[in-house]
This record gives sequence, C-alpha cells and structure tokens, in this order.
Amino acid sequence: MGWFFKTFNYSVGKKLLMALTGFFLILFLFVHLFGNTFLYLGPDAFNGYVHLLNETNLVYIIRVMEVILALGFAFHIWDGVRLWLQNRKARPIKYYIKATDPKSTWTSRNMIYSALIIFVFLVIHLRNFWYEFKYGSIKQTGATDYDIVVKTFQDPIYMIIYVVSMVFLFLHLHHGFQSAFQTLGLNHKKYTPFIVWAGRIIAIFLSAGFASFPIYFFFFYGGN
Repeated sequence: MGWFFKTFNYSVGKKLLMALTGFFLILFLFVHLFGNTFLYLGPDAFNGYVHLLNETNLVYIIRVMEVILALGFAFHIWDGVRLWLQNRKARPIKYYIKATDPKSTWTSRNMIYSALIIFVFLVIHLRNFWYEFKYGSIKQTGATDYDIVVKTFQDPIYMIIYVVSMVFLFLHLHHGFQSAFQTLGLNHKKYTPFIVWAGRIIAIFLSAGFASFPIYFFFFYGGN
C-alpha cells in the first residue's frame, strides 16, 4: 500500500485525488438535491423521506455512506490545502507588479477562498440540520424534521448566508469541473468547449437548485 500513498504525494497524484473526490462530491450533491425536493411536496413527503433513510433497514447503508462521504470531503479539503501550499511555496516572492495569465479567471486564481467559504457554510449547515435532526433540543418539543427546515430557512441571516454560499458553490463547481477533466487528460479542442458548458450547466443547476429552498421558504411559504 506504500506505493498508493506515495503516488498521491506527487503533484500529479494530488491533482488526481482532487479530481476524483470532486466528481464524487458532485454526485453526492445531485443525490442531496433530489432528497431536498421532497420539501416542495409538503411535510408528510419530506418527513417520510427522512424516516425512510434513518428508521428502516436502509439506515445501515446510510451510515456507511455517511462515513464514505465524510472521507470524501476530508480528502478533498486536505488535498486542496496541500496543492495551495505547494503553489505558494513555488512562488515565495511576491512581485510588486504581478502579471496575470490571460487564460486564467478570477475563480481559478481564488479557488482556495471559495472553498473556505463553502467549508464554513458546511459547518453551519451541519449544525443547523444534521445535528438538529439527530440531537437537537427542538426535537424534544415534538417538532418534525420538516418543521426544523422551515424554521431555519425563515431565519433571514441564515437565508442570506445560504444563498451567498450557493453563489460561491457555483464559482467553485464551474471551474472545478473543467479542471478535473483537464487533470484526467481529457483536454482537447474538440471536447473542451462541451466540458466547459457542461460544467457551467451543472454548476447553475446545483447552486440554483439548493438556493431555491431558502428563497421559497423565506419569501413564499405560507404553511400548510
């Protein structure tokens, strides 16, 4: 196994790990977005969905997937920090006038900052939902999982944090998707434009899809 870990310590290996974990997390986002759509079907549908995941035989599969997901996030974050530090060490001197690569974008040059914002949001998000669903005191009052979601999304501060974070998720996904294909060697003038557009569509679909929930429950939800 030594060769395996040694491979991912090289620059190419780090980028490969970043690409693979990135694709895995994008897949998770699609699954998570699908689950969230039950919110639009009302409390019975969403509470039934949560019950299916946590209080049936599926719970064992879900627990295993939670561990795999946590590892996916951990490796993606760890590898991103390693690559950022590697790039910083490669350019220890900051020039007074710094030439900008005309092919680079603001997003590509600041992926570490969009990642940091997403990470902070993830911590807040897990505290407000995952923790509250499982261990929160509000559950003791008889509130359902749907009630927790509605109450949280109707908090104006959290609603703003959520929507702003989804903007940074869009930026992160938009560049990360095409960058992952480039890392895998799938970079060709015939296919790259399609990959760029596919990444843009996926980034818009996911970020707008998630942002729609706090916007709906804050501005348009009238209760049942």
